[in-house]
Amino acid sequence: MERENVVKSVARALDIIALVSASPRGLGVTEIANGMDINKSSVFRTLATLEQYGYIEQHKETGRYRIGYAFLEVSSRLLESLDVRSEAQDVLRQLEAETNEVVHLVVYDRGEVVYIEKLDGHEALRMHSKVGRRAPVHCTSVGKAILAHLPQSEVNDILERRGLPVHTDQTITTKEAYLAELARVREAGYALDLEENEPGICCIAAPVFDHHGAIAAAVSISGPTLRMTDERLKALRERMIKAGSDISERLGWKRK
Repeated sequence: MERENVVKSVARALDIIALVSASPRGLGVTEIANGMDINKSSVFRTLATLEQYGYIEQHKETGRYRIGYAFLEVSSRLLESLDVRSEAQDVLRQLEAETNEVVHLVVYDRGEVVYIEKLDGHEALRMHSKVGRRAPVHCTSVGKAILAHLPQSEVNDILERRGLPVHTDQTITTKEAYLAELARVREAGYALDLEENEPGICCIAAPVFDHHGAIAAAVSISGPTLRMTDERLKALRERMIKAGSDISERLGWKRK
C-alpha cells in the first residue's frame, strides 16, 4: 500500500516494531537493518529511542531486541476500552440483513439479562423486548447462553434466589433439567428458547466472550414459530456460533 503524508522517522520506528514483534527470539541490529534495507546506524538510533520509552527492550546477554512491556499497558487500555455494543454493530446488522428477523444483544446483570441492542428485522414480530428492558435468564436463549458459561456456584445462587418461574407451558421448571440444559448449551455452543419465555416465539443465541475468555454478552435471533422451524433453527446454528465468535474476537478473545 502506498504511503502518503508520513513522517519517515515514525514510519521507520513502526516498521521496526512490526519486524521485531514477528520474531519471538528477538533480532539483532544487523538482522533488522538487512530486513529493512537501511543502514545500521539509523536502526540503532531508532531502537534507542523506542527502548527509552519502553516499546523495545534489549536482552542483556544476547544483545537481541524484542518488544517491550509498554505494549502490554497500551494493549490492556485498548481492550478495557472496547464496548461490546459498538463492537457488535456490524455483526448485528449483518445478521438482521441475512435473516430479516429480530436480533438482540444482551448483557448479564444481577441474575437477569439486559437488552442493550435490538434490531427489528424486516418481518412482522411483536415482542416484549426493548433496549434497557430486563428479562429472566432461565427461559431465554440469551440467558441460557450466558449462564452456561458462569461458575457453577453463581448459577446455583441465581437458581436459589430466583427459582424457575413458569412463563409458558414450555418453561423448564426443575433444577436438574435446567442444569442438564446448560450442559448441552456449553457442549453445542448455542442455546435455544422454544416458546419458553413468550408463546409463539423461538430464539437461538450464542455466547460472547471478552479478552479474558469470560462471558461478556450473548447475541440472538428471534422469530415466530411459523418461521423459526426446527429446520431453520438447525440451519442457523453455525451462523449464530460464528456471530458470537466474531463479536468476541472484536473484544480481544482468541479462538482456540
